[in-house]
Amino acid sequence: MTRANNLDAMRTSFGTEQVTMEERRKLVTELFDRIAPRYDLMNDLMSFGLHRLWKAKMVRRTMAVLVGHDGPLVDLAGGTGDIALAVKAADPARPVIVADASAGMLAQAQARGGDRLSYMHSPAEDLPFENGSAAGITLAFGLRNMTDPGCALHEAARVLAPGAALVLLEFSDPDRWFAPLYAIHARYVIPALGTLVARDTRAYRYLVESIEKFPNREDIARELEAAGLRVTEERSFMFGIARLHVAVKP
Repeated sequence: MTRANNLDAMRTSFGTEQVTMEERRKLVTELFDRIAPRYDLMNDLMSFGLHRLWKAKMVRRTMAVLVGHDGPLVDLAGGTGDIALAVKAADPARPVIVADASAGMLAQAQARGGDRLSYMHSPAEDLPFENGSAAGITLAFGLRNMTDPGCALHEAARVLAPGAALVLLEFSDPDRWFAPLYAIHARYVIPALGTLVARDTRAYRYLVESIEKFPNREDIARELEAAGLRVTEERSFMFGIARLHVAVKP
């Protein structure tokens, strides 16, 4: 699959299928509602547990950029709440809000987080927060699944307070030498695990295809800048499979 060179190309795709934006929203939301109960287990199996290390490093960077900023941390596309709970454990006094468009994923987060967190069932493209109200936003492995990812970045910029940061962790293009090895894992192992463990082959085939289509690091940096954010830090994990961007609202 050809990697897109901008986020707009993601709006009318569902893996290799061409769909309308409304169809994309419905298909992706239903997908995450279905796989929510086994989502964390599948992430462990697919990444051999490495996603936990990447997220731990993401949380450490988040805590650093939150210094000096009062107000809530919004965990956008917060899934089962692992990032939100880690931030809350590190900063118990800070309000932490899990926002997700999937009711199924949000239910998993609420079962784990209880009253330690707040929860918002909302698409990332239309957040019910005031301008400049968030001390920070985290977004882990969710940007490529949004109906309109570019719009979601603009919305994140709107919600962030001046000087606050979006900490983005997303899949990226692997180093050239490693790409063939990763392709074998992605195209054969992950869908097989999806069939055996999650009992949803189509869902995990889509997730692999969405990773292959997602723009590369340079294009994502440009999209962040176009949304009104200034990229201050980038970090690669596991030979480029995943990449961390820290983007500050001026």
